[in-house]
Amino acid sequence: MSTAAAISHRDFTRHDAKTLGLAALGGALEFYDFVVFVFFTKVLGELFFPPGTAPWLAQLQVYGIFAAGYLARPLGGIVMAHFGDRGGRKRMFTLSVLLMAVPTLLIGLLPTYAQIGVLAPLLLLLLRIVQGIAVGGEVPGAWVFVAEHVPANRIGFACASLTAGLTAGILIGSLLATWINTAFSPAEVSGGLWRVPFLLGGAFGLFAVFLRRWLQETPVFIAMQARRELVQGLPVRDVLAGHGGAVLRGILASWLLTAAIVVGVLLTPNLVQAAFQLPASLAFLGGSIATTALIVGCLLSGWAVDRLGVAVTILVGSLLLLACIYLLYWPLAQGDQSGFLWHYALLGLSIGVTGAVPSLLIHAFPPAVRFSGVSFSYNVAYALFGAMTPPLVAWLAQRLGPLAPAHYVAFTCVMGVLLSSWMLTRRSAPG
Repeated sequence: MSTAAAISHRDFTRHDAKTLGLAALGGALEFYDFVVFVFFTKVLGELFFPPGTAPWLAQLQVYGIFAAGYLARPLGGIVMAHFGDRGGRKRMFTLSVLLMAVPTLLIGLLPTYAQIGVLAPLLLLLLRIVQGIAVGGEVPGAWVFVAEHVPANRIGFACASLTAGLTAGILIGSLLATWINTAFSPAEVSGGLWRVPFLLGGAFGLFAVFLRRWLQETPVFIAMQARRELVQGLPVRDVLAGHGGAVLRGILASWLLTAAIVVGVLLTPNLVQAAFQLPASLAFLGGSIATTALIVGCLLSGWAVDRLGVAVTILVGSLLLLACIYLLYWPLAQGDQSGFLWHYALLGLSIGVTGAVPSLLIHAFPPAVRFSGVSFSYNVAYALFGAMTPPLVAWLAQRLGPLAPAHYVAFTCVMGVLLSSWMLTRRSAPG
């Protein structure tokens, strides 16, 4: 029996369920730590830059620090994947949480500009970069870890469960930040309450490190180690030299997922306020409902992948997302806000179905270079398109009007349809 099939001929066990639960919980806590930063950009801009700085400039500087976390992801992903392919998945899986928890805790303890001057924003930037390095290794590492722990016919469910956990972390951060910003006055928040989510996140992250002590190395890696099949040299070099087509497919698929999440989840609550004058309370309630629906959609995508295959699931998910993004934006452009919450929930569900992308990445690369292949494809796509999407959507809106966000997501959906159709054609080709 080959290494790739070492765990395919067995049932899904309680131990597998425990592994998925611990991995998803740790992922939720780590993603909470990464995203809570964005919910406090206003107060961070006021506290970590010189008094008298124009509000728009302070906000822009904080968003620049936020973006630095995205740009650091490929570096962290490549380095941690290198050691994950050569030294073991579990070590990097635990290290990534530690590298996220400590900076988050330290952000909550940082002195402000009034206390230490220009050193304050520099330290904030440094800690954000470390967070980016951590999440660059965490997300692909987590997908590889859970996929190599379960039977081959449950990989879709494993990856979907992990992605649902990451999404739950976003939801927790959003709800906590919304509560703090609405239950307390701006003076109370800037006076010290802004530190609470970071301190809690750091503490939760350290708890996740403790939880991951109970996880075991993946059976696939142990089998490769026993057979001396571990990659020699630089895994990422082997990925680029021998699996260029898989890398391209992985980047394109990750672009679809990135566009769906960045536009549909992160940007839409602000976009609909600016373009369609929706009340902030309604916009952010819709965002929370959509994120909850996204979790359900992720689990549905896992069920579909294990029964219908990756290509069919991405094809259906791309068409569903294409329909739902216009279902949300088109009525708003016509002045109809009556179905906003319902339409946003459907959009969140459709975004979750595109959560089949992690399974595509897992199947695209052989076990010996899987961590590096998944990490390179996913993190390069996120660094390029995650950082590019907000300014690109703003630029398109000036030229194409308020439907520009929908047009951008629709473009990536068409790309997803073409990619999945090509995969189906290849699968059905003789030989």
